[in-house]
Amino acid sequence: MKKIILIAFVLINTVACAQKGPKIEFKDKDNTIDYGTTNKEDDDGIRSFEFTNTGDADLIITNVQSTCGCTVPSKPTEPIKPGKTGKIDVKYNMNTGPIRKTITVESNAVNVQEGRVAIKIKGEVVEKPIVNLLEKKSTSPMMN
Repeated sequence: MKKIILIAFVLINTVACAQKGPKIEFKDKDNTIDYGTTNKEDDDGIRSFEFTNTGDADLIITNVQSTCGCTVPSKPTEPIKPGKTGKIDVKYNMNTGPIRKTITVESNAVNVQEGRVAIKIKGEVVEKPIVNLLEKKSTSPMMN
């Protein structure tokens, strides 16, 4: 009987302790930002992932790493206090074609496995349409 009570006590304390500490919650649905369809000339490629520390201790972002050199993330340098928000800026180089990139965020958050969470960007970069000013327009009143 004493062993069962001891095991129950240890399990309850383990569960209670696992809930304490910093927690990271991203604002964007599925931790994804959609660039939509855009072009290099009109878009600088910078987006910000906003997050909140919903835990009860300082959240420290230790590393933010992209899957390739075409996406450059930057992390907060200061700890994020409980209840406060922070952001991770991501700059994509806007090469023509589909955007499907994953950025790994490493922190001391207790609500994600090993303190790691994946954030993603998606969308498509297209060539900007060329407008020919010399081309005749079919809707011109002079053409009637």
